[in-house]
Amino acid sequence: MIENRPWLTFCSHLLLALGVVAVALPVWVALTAATHDSHSFVSGQDTWWFGDLGLSVFADVLGSQASRELGVPVSTMLLNSTLMALLIALGKLSISILSAYAVVFFRFPGRMLCFWLIFITLMLPVEVRIMPTFKVVADLGLLNSMSGLTLPLIASATATFLFRQFFLTLPPELLEAARMDGAGPWRFFKDILLPLSRTNLAALFVITFIYGWNQYLWPLMITADDSHYTIVMGLSRMLAVDNGDIAWNRVMAASLLAMLPPVLVVLGMQRFFVKGLVESEK
Repeated sequence: MIENRPWLTFCSHLLLALGVVAVALPVWVALTAATHDSHSFVSGQDTWWFGDLGLSVFADVLGSQASRELGVPVSTMLLNSTLMALLIALGKLSISILSAYAVVFFRFPGRMLCFWLIFITLMLPVEVRIMPTFKVVADLGLLNSMSGLTLPLIASATATFLFRQFFLTLPPELLEAARMDGAGPWRFFKDILLPLSRTNLAALFVITFIYGWNQYLWPLMITADDSHYTIVMGLSRMLAVDNGDIAWNRVMAASLLAMLPPVLVVLGMQRFFVKGLVESEK
């Protein structure tokens, strides 16, 4: 029998409301501050409601240079970040699922050694191996290019491990039935494994997309051309002014625009994302 406890329900809803306010309040402040001039924000004037500038700052930021230090508009940086995050996410998923498929379903000498070598790289993040990686990218002539931004980041031991664990839950009879029907390795992978892995792919796509979107150190090292700047780099440069006269309304507008692609990805794939984290399809 389930007891009805109104006070417990009230406390639960109160905590949820407080959580929503804690998350939404900074977004609201950024939205309203973007409609005021920068001096109002610095002087501590009331910027809790929309100002006289309206949404003109957003149009100005998208269509012109984000600041005196940058020679490209925010729209270009958003495009670079979106392309970079998509390539990293798709590259990670493609390599990881194929690696896990080879480790689980192919019998060859040293396959477990290969898996553990991949798994050990979890202890070597980008920051640890960044100098030798930079040397390789520089020698290949990939500086100031989208290839240099994405290729060193597309390998993922975490995604390989998760795909491997999912493939191990599949019954062996599935592979035997596919062989009896004349399905080769590629057809088994394309027609059976990929449809079964769609929720896992969706969940990992969201995680890897946000991972690529939030990259700062690696793009900062290999990018010297403004045309290849990402939005995260652009926000940092907008705050790095010599005389301290920061255009806070433009910074707030650019910050809100930088939130949109990850939020849209999460909202668009929310159902698959949650299902991929809590369920295992067999």
